[in-house]
Order: sequence, then structure tokens, then C-alpha cells
Amino acid sequence: MSIEWVRSSQQPAIAQFIFAHGAGAGSDSEFMQIMAKQLSEYGIDVGLFDFEYMQIAKQTNKRRPPERAPKLLTYFEHIVTQADANLPLFIGGKSMGGRMASMLACSTSHPVLGVLAFGYPFHPPGKPEKLRTDHFADIPCPFLVLQGERDTFGTREELATMAMPKQPQYIWLTDGDHSLKPRKKSGITEQQNLNVAAMQAANFIKSTIENVKEEKHD
Repeated sequence: MSIEWVRSSQQPAIAQFIFAHGAGAGSDSEFMQIMAKQLSEYGIDVGLFDFEYMQIAKQTNKRRPPERAPKLLTYFEHIVTQADANLPLFIGGKSMGGRMASMLACSTSHPVLGVLAFGYPFHPPGKPEKLRTDHFADIPCPFLVLQGERDTFGTREELATMAMPKQPQYIWLTDGDHSLKPRKKSGITEQQNLNVAAMQAANFIKSTIENVKEEKHD
């Protein structure tokens, strides 16, 4: 049950972010590594880990489907116990990892200040009626979704019309797909979208910390 830290380039760090991977690619995927590195440059310690099914997939060199949500959440909870008690704590993830983080925030005893999801899987592609948002009303902290405008798990157009128990905050990445990657004809590069996502995620973390400090003074 190990966590790999990408340490803040500034010391001391302003916060820590436990960052869960998506269903098909682990913590060593290009997206996870790039985003962790970029967030660390904003003064954030980023904790990466692999769920158990992903560890087995890597050991056996055979793809495996994710485990059921209760098992993923139990493991995620164990990972969060390794957080630094003295640093503001944020959790989140890519796709499935972001969904698990948003569910964990509803039940964990850890003082999670905010949740960030990069490409939230609002519904399976082509099945907008199968929404995965019932728990949104129970998320007790700010929730930011960084979503590609044409993400097949929830496009900008679809989400504008969907009724949810409680809306998260959105950052829309221009012409981005589920990994925030735009098409060439958009005139935007993938790196530009990743840069914007990292900057906006860091801004969310910083502003949330400031709001908590202000509430304590009131």
C-alpha cells in the first residue's frame, strides 16, 4: 500500500493532493505524471498510487477491469491515511479516480478540503441516461470538474441540460476529449489544455484554502 510523492518545487508546500488514476491506465501514465509534475510547480505535494487491481495488472502484464466501488473506496481510504496531518488535504483523480474521490469525500473521516476531477465520467459514452451524480448532493466540500468540451462521458452541451442534485464547479478545456486532448483543427495544443487545467486546479486549491482561513476568522 504505497504512495509515491511528487514533491512541491516550493518548500514548504501549500497543500497536498492525493491523485487517483483512471480505469485503464495507472499512476505511471503520461497524463498522471505530467499533471502531477505541473501541480508540484504550484507548491502542491502530489501523491500518486495504484489501486490493487492495477498493481496486479502490472505484475501479470495482463489488463484487468477495475474492482467494484466499495473495494476501490476502502483502498483509497487507506491511502489517504498516509497524508500529512499538517498540510491542507485535497483528493481527486482522472476519470474513475475522480469519481471515487468524490464518493470518498462523502464518507471519509479525513479533513478533505476539496475534490478535483479531471474528466469526470458523468455517464458511459452514448448512455446519458445512466448518470453517476446521485452522490453530488452529499459532497461536503468544494468540487471542481476539469472537463474537455467534447468529452464523450459528458460534453459541455449535454451537461448544460442535465439536472443534478448539486452542480460542481466547472473548468472547460477547449475542444478537449476525455483526456483533455483537442483536435488539431481547434488551434489549441494538448499541452496548452494541460497547462490551463493545472493552473486552474492550483487556483482552486489556493482559493479553497483562503476561504477556509477566512471562515475560521469569522
